[in-house]
Amino acid sequence: MKVLLVGVGGVGEAIAVIAQDKPWLQKMVLSDINLDRVEEVRKKLRFPEKFVAERIDASDRAQIADVARRHGVDLVMNAVEPLFNEPIFDGAFQAGCSYMDMAMTLSAPHPERPLEECGVKLGDYQFERAAKWEEKGLLALVGMGVEPGMADVFAKYAEKHLFDRIDEIGIRDGANLEVRGYEFAPNFSIWTTIEECLNPPVIWEADRGWFTTAPFSEPEIFDFPEGIGPQECVNVEHEEVLLVPRWVKASRVTFKYGLGDEFIKVLKTIKMLGLDNKEKIRVGRVEVAPRDVVAACLPDPAHLGDRMFGKTCAGTWVKGAKDGNPREVYLYQVADNETCMARYGVQAVVWQTAVNPVIAMELLESGVWKGAGVLGPEAFDPDPFMELMPKYDFPYGIREMGQGG
Repeated sequence: MKVLLVGVGGVGEAIAVIAQDKPWLQKMVLSDINLDRVEEVRKKLRFPEKFVAERIDASDRAQIADVARRHGVDLVMNAVEPLFNEPIFDGAFQAGCSYMDMAMTLSAPHPERPLEECGVKLGDYQFERAAKWEEKGLLALVGMGVEPGMADVFAKYAEKHLFDRIDEIGIRDGANLEVRGYEFAPNFSIWTTIEECLNPPVIWEADRGWFTTAPFSEPEIFDFPEGIGPQECVNVEHEEVLLVPRWVKASRVTFKYGLGDEFIKVLKTIKMLGLDNKEKIRVGRVEVAPRDVVAACLPDPAHLGDRMFGKTCAGTWVKGAKDGNPREVYLYQVADNETCMARYGVQAVVWQTAVNPVIAMELLESGVWKGAGVLGPEAFDPDPFMELMPKYDFPYGIREMGQGG
């Protein structure tokens, strides 16, 4: 497989590190607006002959298509902020190759009832173009990170093997990670974090469809495994709620994140001051987006690994019935930061995200997963993916709720 990797931030670097020694990877084009960063990542790789460097503007559809054609790639892998999803998605289509991302195209709130009704939903731009991709025989695999991605595979696995009836699928994410030396240092892109956490969260109910609620609503305590422990989780906008109901039959789908009171306070302050705005404003003689200023003032998550300690957990909580009996199961994956740094040289959050698209690449290259159109992870057989997880040093767990673990 020949891959054009657009973006070599934390997750992009981790994708290259994980994929570099895989026999199915013939070539990976490392591309970014910052060519120095591309060379920094390339120098860390053990198999540099598989990798070439390109400077690319992720907002330029024509340039993305041109680079993809010149290198004869099979897949455009989107590893940048979702702000650039539309041009990268369109550029892959123009080049006539497959596309994969880890977060779908952005949403826009309902103009009059943002806390009750959906406006533009996550992924609408992509799904509205699904017929064109299918007609051309091309595949766009959207939402193929950890959440969304692995969590969606877990939902499909639960439907296939563990339940006869599903009442609710709830994605639950929590961590006990600490970044030492900083009062506030998100372990993932602050741009994406602001987008997810301050937008109205979406909920799916079978008799109502998709609807929105207030940010940080419906708090609940969820006990995360492997020593992370109980955390308060709140509603956050996330792709799984827009993906899972398309392919998995459930009465309700939610996403909740264990953010913590201090983190929520900072996000609310950013919102109150207008620093969440992604549109450019004039400051003196320059124009700048306030959100970009916030991101520039914070440490780069790609370089925080040696200051981070603890674990992060991503998983899918499924409630329903099997053989006439009530059942609750949590399918999860836990990543330890010290282990990730020692083995891969990247921090836990980006590593946990990056493993999943690399597994998907192998399944696409082998033909085990195949299709055309715009598809989420749930559209494919979950078994081959989960069989590969341990082989990628990426074990999962299944906990029967109420039985500890």
